Amino acid sequence: MSMMQESQATTPRLDEVVIVGRADSWIGLVDSATQGAVDAAQLAVRPLSRTAELLECVPGLIVTQHSGAGKANQYFLRGFNLDHGTDLSVSFEGTPLNLPSHGHGQGYTDLNFLMPELVERVSFRKGPYFADVGDFGSAGAVEITYVDALERPILRGQFGADDYARGFVADSHPFAEGQLLVAFDVFQHDGPWTNPDDLRRFNGMAKWSRGSESEGLSVALVGMDSQWNATDQIPSRAVASNLLNRYDAVDPTDGGAASQISAIGEWHHATADSSSKITGFARHSDLELYSNFSYFLDDPVNGDQFAQLDERNTYGLDARHELPASFAGRPMEHSFGLQLREDHIDNGLSKTKARALLSKTREDQIDELSVGAWYQNELEWNGWFRTVAGLRGDAFEFDVDSDDIANSGEASEQIASAKLSLIFGPWAQSELYLNAGQGFHSNDARGVTTTIDPVSANAVAPVDPLVRTEGAELGLRSSVVEGLESSFSVWLLDSDSEIVFVGDAGTTEPSRPSRRFGVEWTNDWSLGERWVIDFDAAWSRARFRDSDPAGDHVPGALRTVLSAGLTWMPRESLSCALRARHFGPRDLIEDASERSSESTLVNFALGWRVDQRWSVELGVFNLFDERANDIEYLYDSQLQGEPAPVSDVHFHPAERRTLRLGIEASW
Repeated sequence: MSMMQESQATTPRLDEVVIVGRADSWIGLVDSATQGAVDAAQLAVRPLSRTAELLECVPGLIVTQHSGAGKANQYFLRGFNLDHGTDLSVSFEGTPLNLPSHGHGQGYTDLNFLMPELVERVSFRKGPYFADVGDFGSAGAVEITYVDALERPILRGQFGADDYARGFVADSHPFAEGQLLVAFDVFQHDGPWTNPDDLRRFNGMAKWSRGSESEGLSVALVGMDSQWNATDQIPSRAVASNLLNRYDAVDPTDGGAASQISAIGEWHHATADSSSKITGFARHSDLELYSNFSYFLDDPVNGDQFAQLDERNTYGLDARHELPASFAGRPMEHSFGLQLREDHIDNGLSKTKARALLSKTREDQIDELSVGAWYQNELEWNGWFRTVAGLRGDAFEFDVDSDDIANSGEASEQIASAKLSLIFGPWAQSELYLNAGQGFHSNDARGVTTTIDPVSANAVAPVDPLVRTEGAELGLRSSVVEGLESSFSVWLLDSDSEIVFVGDAGTTEPSRPSRRFGVEWTNDWSLGERWVIDFDAAWSRARFRDSDPAGDHVPGALRTVLSAGLTWMPRESLSCALRARHFGPRDLIEDASERSSESTLVNFALGWRVDQRWSVELGVFNLFDERANDIEYLYDSQLQGEPAPVSDVHFHPAERRTLRLGIEASW
């Protein structure tokens, strides 16, 4: 968070600023045109068909799914098909959620443990311009924060079509000179699939906190346990020939189970001279995932189902300190921090049939250690110009013990990243931003040490442990129209190695160097006390930077995102929200000869507080029942009985129109 403009230039104290909504004025408070936050009140009126759609409050970000609802969602931002989290850094309560060297994909980020009623704020920053953001943060960074306490207990039940049911209960009480918040969430859902998802999930949390914004501490225990069936993407040719309907599965035994439990501790202390914050965490997570994307291409007898396993213990620490100062009588602030993380990972890849083991492809034990140190200087040069300059250094160590000694080994690498932001204004309630920075993403540790492909037994070249990214952005933010905050930005991002999803392998692999550029336009307009309108538009272009006969289009790269919301509150006890999201077409192959379809989904929510104790909510998702797809890929597959592989578009459909009713009691 950038420093406030001071009323007196001789006063070096930089006040802490807490932003609580996209529609508030950010002039003088942030460091880029694409930085913001959404508070609990705004999130509460957004219709959510799935938990991870909380992130769609970030302008230009799309959340989809290509398999069963129990696994991590798929994300798109700034021309990236981010798969399950690569190049988008996501954190919860100050702790990182992206999982490196994961069994299913690099940067795997599962948000199914979240309970939306407890989210206090979702903050976002785009681009590699911020010194405190390291691995996976090239496209952007999102921070999710829970409340410390509730004003009153909450008991909520939600019910809907396709065996949708959810029960949520939460309460907080004084305890040990602080507040103890306890919450539980029980969830089930079959979905519209012919082979029901049979998703069963339990979430729980206990958080004790004490103190104030200037000084305090908290300890939290957060857990999730789930299991599900999965309808993976299916081939278009099977639907066109009436062999399958849109909601059928090729392999009805796909699915999985996931669990995680985290212990998080946080301490902060601020005085007139400095402020400090330390966050530590320990997390255990476990995923067992069964998928079949190519059906009978590799094994005409048993099929191509495979199991991806990932079990890990992760430990981390984030310590940061802010020190106000002055330079030539102007306000200045020094910020610096240290981030430590260690992952102890057991993961494996096996060939299975109906979730029964046929053979093991590979097993690996991985120790991955990362250390990041950063420094940032904020200086207000005069009343209309300020700078934010930063430097970051990261060091990684990889130790892989594979079942094939040829793929075992150790590796280490370091990388330094420079950041700079120039902020001009405010003039006429407007501010101009120029941002530039270097970032990076790590590659899977197994790719760093592998020399023999475990499937083909061919020799392969190890990949680079760390991949450089570089970006720049020119942005303008204005609130010259009363009630309207609007921002516009033009950005560019280069990556030395693209990570792309390989559909028939069910994982991600390093690919060619790429370049993206785009424009974004964001608007939030409060019309009196009753109406709120927001409209976001984002366009991007993604191309490989090297020469290859295959073409230069990045498969899966998102071009266009449009989103709009209208909230009407005719009185304090009643609210109506209508949201539309346009998911533009993507090139599916390097020569752009195949493109995905586009979709526009509209959701509606109605909330009515009957009295101080009772409230009712109605959600209608996919209001116009559009025949849309959540995701599409182009790759080779072979159905049982087909004589040869077929290159085809494979898709996972969006859910049909669904109604859900919720009843809440509080006292």
